[in-house]
Amino acid sequence: MADFRVLPRQNDDEIILYQDDFSEDQLKAIIRKMNLKVTQQRLLILKAFHDGRRHVTAQELFEKVVKKDPSIGFATVYRFLRNMNDQKLVTEVRMGGMPARYELTPQKHHDHLTCVECGVIVEFENKTIENLQEKVAQQFGFLLTNHLLELYGLCPKCQSAKHLKN
Repeated sequence: MADFRVLPRQNDDEIILYQDDFSEDQLKAIIRKMNLKVTQQRLLILKAFHDGRRHVTAQELFEKVVKKDPSIGFATVYRFLRNMNDQKLVTEVRMGGMPARYELTPQKHHDHLTCVECGVIVEFENKTIENLQEKVAQQFGFLLTNHLLELYGLCPKCQSAKHLKN
């Protein structure tokens, strides 16, 4: 069984249930909202982040960006990513003891299912789970302000592969 703390990389064409689409003008507006000058490097980083898989590590984002512009360093990517996180434009997701993954802050709340074999991440929303989380918070006297639900398991494809091996 795979070590859940070291998820394999997910392919860019994997399933995403929710994905906000941003035009180049909207991406530029995001940079301006951060009180930063729109530069080609920042725009390239944001485009690379927006296109393809949403849950990326800083290293994965850097690898995508450097393919398009080898002059961009890891520190530039990481600083811009941290700045976006500080301004709540991206959401940092820490799954277990793994490196942080980032996604553009979604317009709509969702939770995650992560396959421990192939690393595919499926986003979902379930009203029953949302209501139950509210009830648990109330039971302990908490006013729920935010939450993150991560579920780990084997996706159907990996279940089939494991079944075929046995």
